[in-house]
Amino acid sequence: MTHGTRSAGPEAQARHAVVVGGGLAGVTTALALADAGMRVTLLEGRPRLGGLAFSFRRGDLTVDNGQHVYLRCCTAYRWFLDRIEGAALAPLQDRLDVPVLDLDRPEGRRLGRLRRDALPVPLHLGRSLATYPHLSLADRAGVGRAALALKGLDLADPALDTQDFGSWLAAHGQSPRAVEALWDLVGVATLNAVAGDASLALAAMVFKTGLLSDPGAADIGWARVPLGDLHDRLARKALDSAGVRTELRTRVTSVSPGGDGQWTVEVPGEALRADAVVLAVPQREAHGLLPAGALDAPERLLEIGTAPILNLHVVYDRKVLGRPFFTALGSPVQWVFDRTEASGLHEGQYLAVSQSAAQAEIDAPVAVLRERYLPELERLLPPARGAEVRDFFVTRERTATFAPAPGVGRLRPGARTKASGLYLAGAWTATGWPATMESAVRSGVSAADAVLGALGRPRPQALFEFEEAA
Repeated sequence: MTHGTRSAGPEAQARHAVVVGGGLAGVTTALALADAGMRVTLLEGRPRLGGLAFSFRRGDLTVDNGQHVYLRCCTAYRWFLDRIEGAALAPLQDRLDVPVLDLDRPEGRRLGRLRRDALPVPLHLGRSLATYPHLSLADRAGVGRAALALKGLDLADPALDTQDFGSWLAAHGQSPRAVEALWDLVGVATLNAVAGDASLALAAMVFKTGLLSDPGAADIGWARVPLGDLHDRLARKALDSAGVRTELRTRVTSVSPGGDGQWTVEVPGEALRADAVVLAVPQREAHGLLPAGALDAPERLLEIGTAPILNLHVVYDRKVLGRPFFTALGSPVQWVFDRTEASGLHEGQYLAVSQSAAQAEIDAPVAVLRERYLPELERLLPPARGAEVRDFFVTRERTATFAPAPGVGRLRPGARTKASGLYLAGAWTATGWPATMESAVRSGVSAADAVLGALGRPRPQALFEFEEAA
């Protein structure tokens, strides 16, 4: 599959789009427009691409700021990985398999698994739920009934966004234990909120798409290399070969319409002229750059809340975990991933502990987190009890995602604004998805589609292959 600028007439080549923001949404938009034969400039304030899914160096290690995963149903992100030729570096599980350790059970009987069989929906999870040791018989039966009720919800119904998922689960017979051991186990990681704080619309979308659409939809994929290899290095290579001009360390100071249908994008030392501008930046930054009249109620962007994610990084002098990842119950620990190979560590083991919906701990001092979590890891992983901790450090994303609270749906704008030639992209825009890498890529596709439609340009077929795959 060859990529790069499609052959296009001189009129198309003269069309210039400026994309502000080099996260997944901005990179997607830039690639899609360049593939359609437009001239594209991508501006990013940071010294790298990738937005909030990035890597950095710590001594000899290459460390991701946080653990990011995707699912087989994330068809847009999978298209993105293919487009940057990175799919082999972030493979999917052959079949969903999530080890769940429950600390409240006696040692030796703590492990349960959520995995699927090669059967049609919803039977693909039947055997796993029937034998899931962390739920009572009554809870297991209740989960099946709630799943069928979820399957019947109409995601297009705006009333779903006014309700919270926790109340809906309680009304559908889900005990606090079922919420903890199943619904929140998945929901906190995908929504970045507990059920009681999450919009029913977004939660239903996650569970219907991930668990109830296709047997393989929830198979988990994650990068076996540092995220920077994908979202910065390979993305930059793809942009370069598509002919995109990429400027890093370049802050946009203003975006303003001209009388001639063109736009002016100001950066220090240069004013760029463009036929179309896409703001692929966080909602507050977008609000600050929007010209007057571009949205009916621009203040709504400031009403979209944010939610934090905390990541704890632990380097042991020996191997303490024998599987690629696990998730925990009966402990503050949520998800733990082995990042040894990806980070370049040659001796010992490096674990990343990913804590979503971390409002209570996001500002806790490192010493406090160390005191709280190292004993928890020893409780969960007996081999860690005699191991030496060679390094313990913390990364904090205070505004990792938008908060998926009830009512957020009406605050999320679409790709088009009221200003002709100005578009929005970002995981926080109206993609129907929570704040995920999938939502970011989808928003970039929507923005590119809106630009091409307004300019009367044909859209590249390859760009929309993932929609057919969905």
